[in-house]
Amino acid sequence: MNIKTRSNRKEIMDHHDLDGEELERILGEVEGVNRLLGGYKVTLEGIDKILKSGCYSQPVEIMDVGCGNGNMLREVAKIGRSRGIRMKLIGVDISNSTIEIARKESVDFPEISFETMDVTSRDFGEKKTDIILCTLTLHHFKDKEIEDLMKVFEKVCQMGIVINDLHRSRLAYHLFKLYSNLYMKNEIAKKDGLTSILRSFRKEDLKWYGRNLKARNQMISWKWAFRYQWVLLK
Repeated sequence: MNIKTRSNRKEIMDHHDLDGEELERILGEVEGVNRLLGGYKVTLEGIDKILKSGCYSQPVEIMDVGCGNGNMLREVAKIGRSRGIRMKLIGVDISNSTIEIARKESVDFPEISFETMDVTSRDFGEKKTDIILCTLTLHHFKDKEIEDLMKVFEKVCQMGIVINDLHRSRLAYHLFKLYSNLYMKNEIAKKDGLTSILRSFRKEDLKWYGRNLKARNQMISWKWAFRYQWVLLK
């Protein structure tokens, strides 16, 4: 196992050929791990940093790139409702099957909509939104793709970007392996979880991706459990 450099091994779910009950089970298991390890909190705290740094009078539009089953946006919607902040929330994912699951699970959240889209496409680059979220999605791309994608994110958003992704470390790998063997049932979720760690980041990786961006401020913070929160303010 080499953790010095990012792995190029693809995750099983990157093939986008899963659907139905199997896909729903995998997304549900991933969501459970993310919730247990505080992953949603990392993104929500990042949103707070952006909202506190700027002024807004209209509903805040937030786009979640690689939205999965939509649970991150549902958490954001709950925060918006509790604070009286008007929000327009948009989930984007390349998998139509995943988007269908997200729509089904978000019927009680009219402020959320979903769209099947490839974020590397020209159509995405022509969009405009206030805040872009990218939770456990950036590691699916190669280094050059990430550099290009961050430039597109910067162009598309008006207020800022929140990246929440994994810290590549030997300890994280072995702890997840132990946890998944004890508590996770789905073999695809187990294997992809380990691959995700091998494809994830060190702090110097994130600094390199952001070296040519024009954001007025970039904040990279390590968070439990083995996460990096990268917030970019426009």
